[in-house]
Amino acid sequence: MTAHPLTLIEVEALARAAHEGQTDKAGRPYAEHLAAVAEGVRLRGGSAEQQAAAWLHDAIEDHALTPDWLASAALPDPVKAMVLALTKRPGEPVEEYAARILATPGAVLVKESDLAHNADPVRLSVLDAPTRDRLSAKYAYVRSLLGITTP
Repeated sequence: MTAHPLTLIEVEALARAAHEGQTDKAGRPYAEHLAAVAEGVRLRGGSAEQQAAAWLHDAIEDHALTPDWLASAALPDPVKAMVLALTKRPGEPVEEYAARILATPGAVLVKESDLAHNADPVRLSVLDAPTRDRLSAKYAYVRSLLGITTP
């Protein structure tokens, strides 16, 4: 890590630029989701490092940034570890994904905020019923694996 890690504002700007043009399942700009997750982390008492990880939590998975970029980024090691823990790997069982999150300090809070936004009834309401039901069940299962009791 360099002597001057990226500030939270710089991480936000970087994440917004990296996800430029991407949309969520409802067709909304993807950065809205990232902002909601980061704000959820802040409201849950999360650290600046956890907020930075929230901004970057989908960057590698969505191919907005590369693992090589993350490895060389001017970010504290705990942020990098959380981002890697939160990155789903192709073909990985969800139970292994959850175990990695549980084993990474700070990552559960970020995932809790991510799941809360993903499961927001207003956000889900614009999806068709089968998709809404499938995603709701998926999010509930991941919450149970992580020991998160609130939606």
